[in-house]
Amino acid sequence: MRVLQAMAGGEYGGAEAFFTRLVLALDRAGLEQRVAIRRHPRRAAILGAGGVDPVQLPFGNPLDVRTRMALRREIRRFRPAVVVTWMNRATRLCPRGDFVHVGRLGGYYDVKYYRRCDHLIANTEDIVEYLEKSGWPAGRAHYLPNFASQERALPVSRAELFTPPRAPVLLALGRLHENKAFDVLLRALAQAPDVYLWLAGDGPLRGELEGLAQHLAVKPRVRFLGWREDTAALFAAADVFVCPSRREPLGNVVIEAWAQGVPVIAADSLGPGTLIEHMETGVLTPVDDAAALANAIRGVVGDEALRTHLAGKGRAEYEARFTEAAGVQRYLDFFEKVTS
Repeated sequence: MRVLQAMAGGEYGGAEAFFTRLVLALDRAGLEQRVAIRRHPRRAAILGAGGVDPVQLPFGNPLDVRTRMALRREIRRFRPAVVVTWMNRATRLCPRGDFVHVGRLGGYYDVKYYRRCDHLIANTEDIVEYLEKSGWPAGRAHYLPNFASQERALPVSRAELFTPPRAPVLLALGRLHENKAFDVLLRALAQAPDVYLWLAGDGPLRGELEGLAQHLAVKPRVRFLGWREDTAALFAAADVFVCPSRREPLGNVVIEAWAQGVPVIAADSLGPGTLIEHMETGVLTPVDDAAALANAIRGVVGDEALRTHLAGKGRAEYEARFTEAAGVQRYLDFFEKVTS
């Protein structure tokens, strides 16, 4: 079985992070792969360190002849049985050929961009339902959930992040974008005295969020960390993980927190609301409700028994559904299915 995967992703993001995780996991499982990515030296270095040497291409606009020709050349040389394209742009630039073309979706994208695909992968059951309601043939949309690494790390030094050793620490991860609702989290933090927030991520709202933190007088308790690769070390040092998203189709970060044994508080948006059983595998609060989020933060931070319960139940859910071994096997079974 030979599989070519093409990713036309951006600088950062959940899909890009999972793509890298999946490629390396499939390589460890022995799958023969060829990988093409949008030019990104750091992503290429991570893949290369894991034993996968990607082809880096522009993945530009629809008239990007260079990428189209390069993909055609790689496909002709490698002769894959399956080509998986991530993002609309990679799907659009993929040539036709003697292979099964699979588009991978992590959101509610317009199916018109995927008409040339033979099959679609969605990482939530709700996206599968959306695709079929949008006219995609039943039986050709497949639910393959993401998985998270359980690799542990030593805790990051609180002193290096200018955080008191006994202060409760919230961790939040993600692109600094309106959908992630970090503005709501900052407003909640203003109602949770003595709690510190480590916000790992970058994006267009960084300046606005820093200004809001200053306005709310919480900036001394907030650490804007930028995009980090050492998330396992951040999880190991944090007390609670918070996902305040307004819109979150899946909630990869919830699964990551479960894998790391960290209790979760999340806004009840689509992905986290589907994943989490309230007061068992996490605590859910209404979307865009800073007061409710603050109340949940105070309650979880102040109750060690509850934190232990949430962390244990979350870890059990991860082990039951979202391990690397289970996720990789789903993909291998899928490739066999669509080529048989």
